[in-house]
Amino acid sequence: MSRSRTRLLWAALAGALAAVLLISGCGAQSASGGGSGSRASAPKAQVHLEPGGGADINPAAPIRASVEQGRLDSVKLTNGDGKEVGGQLSPDGHSWTAGEALGYGKDYTWSGQATGVDGKTVQVQGSFRTVSPDKKVRATINPTDHSEVGIAMPISVKFDEPVTDKAAAERALAVRTSVPVEGSWAWLSSTQVDWRPKEYWPANTQVEVDANLYGVHYGKGAYGREDLTTKFTVGRAQIVKADAQTHQMVVERDGKQVASYAASYGKDKDPELNTPNGTYMVMQKNPVEIMDNPRYGYTDVEKKWAIRMSNHGEFIHENEENRANLGKVNTSHGCINLSEADAKAYFDSAMVGDPIEVSGGVRAMEPRYEVFDWMLDWGQWQQKSAL
Repeated sequence: MSRSRTRLLWAALAGALAAVLLISGCGAQSASGGGSGSRASAPKAQVHLEPGGGADINPAAPIRASVEQGRLDSVKLTNGDGKEVGGQLSPDGHSWTAGEALGYGKDYTWSGQATGVDGKTVQVQGSFRTVSPDKKVRATINPTDHSEVGIAMPISVKFDEPVTDKAAAERALAVRTSVPVEGSWAWLSSTQVDWRPKEYWPANTQVEVDANLYGVHYGKGAYGREDLTTKFTVGRAQIVKADAQTHQMVVERDGKQVASYAASYGKDKDPELNTPNGTYMVMQKNPVEIMDNPRYGYTDVEKKWAIRMSNHGEFIHENEENRANLGKVNTSHGCINLSEADAKAYFDSAMVGDPIEVSGGVRAMEPRYEVFDWMLDWGQWQQKSAL
């Protein structure tokens, strides 16, 4: 083959190879380009519902719809009566959240629409049923709204049925204070849980309590009926120091002694009639109290300016019939007797929740008569928490 013919052959081969490469390059660019092929491969919207389905759903559980790879256009949650549950769609359209609690024992249906990044619509759909409690347990909370109370006042939540899962109920309770206060909940029975500070409340503390009990399962098919809240104020710091051996009842306010009253306490020689030692608190104030104790021979006895300090039967009250022994001898059946004038002066100064510290007796009060919160030391109190 001549040299010129060889050069022509190589030139033809090179041209053919270039053409093949050009065609191949054009084909790869076209496959990876945009257009309808890219839109078709985009992922469709994925809608997530909480809850998406099932029965025995807790009505206090989070109720939420969300979407991936798209946007929620509309969401509705409707109960069996056709009533729509209020809710809020987020500004970015990625989620919807219920704005109200659901009911017990009701059917709910999801509906609505989402649009995916592929431009296609997806339906929001699903249904579920909330739990039907065997019992809906009522609770109360004290102090009530806008109360002003003394520095020993506990927060008390009482239930009208025994609570089996005390930890679940306690986790639903929260206390907020205007100044830092260390405290703890303690179960005093299966139907009562109290919160008290480690020490007396600081004077003038503002307190808020949330008891988010709706939907809480107390065990054995019993659920909380409703949420509770309260806001109250702790007043000035007034403490009674009642010493049966000195026959005096001293009143201190904001760290200073403001009064000392001649008193007669329960009989020293009879443990059944002695005024027991312990930290009590003002429970009630009654201008007139009718007192009965048939065992000791009296019924329907009227005493003025009565301060109840225990459900065991102890009061601070006037007893003019015992005036000769005031400040000298202990002759009562367990109450703290004062003159009428002194009883009235103390009555007017007292506030529900004020502590009354009794000492000098021959025995201590058993921690089982309301209100015995301060009869327990801090370690004993903390051990009664369910958490």
